[in-house]
Amino acid sequence: MLSIIIALIVTAFVATFVLKGYKAQAILMAGGIVLMVAAMLIGQDLPLPESASTGSQWLDVFQFIKVTFSSQSAGLGLKIMAIAGFAFYMHEIGASEALVRVLTRPLARIKHMPYLFMAMCFVIGEFLSIFITSASGLGVLLMVTLYPLMRSVGLSRLSACAPIATAVAVEMGPGQGNVNFAAEIIGIDVVDYVVQYQMVVAIAALLVIAVLHIVVQKYFDVQSGHIASEHRHLNEQLETHEKQYEGNAPAPTIYAILPVIPLVLIFTFSKLMISSIKMDVTTAMLVSIVLTLGFEFVRRDNAKAVVDSIQIFFDGMGRQFANVVTFIVAGQTFAQGLKTIGAIDVIVNAAESAGFGPVMMTIVMVAIIMVSAILMGSGNAAFFSFANLVPEIAGKMGIAPVMMLLPMQFVAGMSRNISPIAPNMVAIAGVADVSPFELAKRTTVPMLGGILISVFVSITSF
Repeated sequence: MLSIIIALIVTAFVATFVLKGYKAQAILMAGGIVLMVAAMLIGQDLPLPESASTGSQWLDVFQFIKVTFSSQSAGLGLKIMAIAGFAFYMHEIGASEALVRVLTRPLARIKHMPYLFMAMCFVIGEFLSIFITSASGLGVLLMVTLYPLMRSVGLSRLSACAPIATAVAVEMGPGQGNVNFAAEIIGIDVVDYVVQYQMVVAIAALLVIAVLHIVVQKYFDVQSGHIASEHRHLNEQLETHEKQYEGNAPAPTIYAILPVIPLVLIFTFSKLMISSIKMDVTTAMLVSIVLTLGFEFVRRDNAKAVVDSIQIFFDGMGRQFANVVTFIVAGQTFAQGLKTIGAIDVIVNAAESAGFGPVMMTIVMVAIIMVSAILMGSGNAAFFSFANLVPEIAGKMGIAPVMMLLPMQFVAGMSRNISPIAPNMVAIAGVADVSPFELAKRTTVPMLGGILISVFVSITSF
C-alpha cells in the first residue's frame, strides 16, 4: 500500500510541475529517480538486475539512465533523428512545398462544395504527415498553402484551421516517432506494424474524423451566422497563393518526389516486396539525403553551397535528440521508477480484483494516455511516459502488447489536438488570428470520434 501511495504522490507532483511549464524531460526524469530511490528505501525492487549493477544500488539509478541513453541513441533515437534531419532538409529546399502543390491541384474540382473540400484537405494533410512528420511544421506549411484555398471557397477561419490542426492526428507510417517506438516495444519491424496493425485502424479513424469535420464545422459556422456560399472569393485568394510561391522562388515540381523516396525504399526492401535486401528507416533516410543532394547539385550548380547545406540535416538530427530522444529516456526513467516501486503490480492486481479483463485494462491505459496528452499538449510526452509499462501489464493480463499499444499510440496523437496548449494548435491559431481555445472546440468532437473508433477497431480486430 505504501508503494502505491508514494507512486501517486510522485505522479501528482510530476503532473503539477509539467502543467506549470517546467521542462517535462527534467521533471519526468526526476520523478523516476525519486521513485527508484524510494523503492530501495522501503525494500522494493532494485533499479538494475545484479548482473548489470555497478556494485552500488544508489549508482545503479544513474547507470540505468546512462544505459537507456546509450541504447536509445544508437537504436530508436537514431531513427527519429534521421527522420527529423531529412524532414528539415526537405522543408529547407522547398520539396515539402512542392509535394503540397502537387497534391492540392485536384481540389479545385470540388471548390463548389466547401465542406467536402475541407474534408479532402484534412485527408491530404494526413497523407502529407506520412512524409512531413512534425505537427507544428506541417501545420504552418499548410497555413500558407491549404488555408488560403479553404478560405477562398467560403469557409470561416476556424473551419479552415480545424482540418490543418488535426492533420497529424492519425499518426501512421514508418516516419512517425510514436510508430517506431510502438514497433520497438512490441519487438517487430516497423513496416510489419504499419501494414499488419496500423492500416485498418488508421483508415477507419480517417473516415470518421473526415465526416465529423464536415458535420461539426458546418454546425459551428451556421451557429455563428457564417454561410460559406456568401464568402467565396476564390480568384483573389488563389492570386495571393500564387504570389506567395513566386516570392519564395518555389522548388521545381519534380521535387515533390523527394519526400516520398524514404517511404518507397522502406516498403520496397521489406517482406512485402524484395525480402532479400533489408533496409531500415535510418538507412532509407541516409540514401534519400544522398539522392536529394544529387538533385540539388543539378538545380543550384554550386557544389560548395550544396555540400554546406548538409549541415541542415545534421542540425535537424541534433534538435530531435534534444527534444524527442531525451523525452524517450525521461519517459523510460519514470516508467522504470513506477515498475521498481511495484506500482504496476498493484495496478494489475487491483484491476483483476475489480474484475477488469484485458479490454477494460486497455481502456484504462488509453484513458491515462488521453488525459496526459491533453494536459501536456504533447502526444509524444504522454506515449513515451507510459508505453514502456505495457509489456509488463499485458503479460500479467495474458494478452499481446499490441492490443494495448495500438490504440494508445493512436489516441496519443488525437488527444494532443484537443489541447489548446499543444504547440501545433497555438501556432495555427496564431497564424489565423483566432483563439486556440476556440479552435480546440472545433477539433474536440472529430478527435473524440477518432479516439472511439480507433479503440473499438483495435480491440475488435486484434
